[in-house]
Amino acid sequence: MMLRMFKSKIHRCTVTQADLDYEGSVSIDEDLLELANILPHESVDIWNVTRGTRLTTYALKAKRAYHDAREAQENYYDR
Repeated sequence: MMLRMFKSKIHRCTVTQADLDYEGSVSIDEDLLELANILPHESVDIWNVTRGTRLTTYALKAKRAYHDAREAQENYYDR
């Protein structure tokens, strides 16, 4: 038997850019990937709180938006 379990969660982040003609990966800030222990190309689920839908895709590493991982953690996790 194979179980699919979640090991990480980035809670309540905001999508800052979307391409409606592209179905595929999601780019996540490198600091957030490290903080959430998500590897590039790892399968991730995206939950749309507004519509109640879930999308399974894979994570790509985006460039760091912050110079300090603690600053990223404060901005993303303390909301």
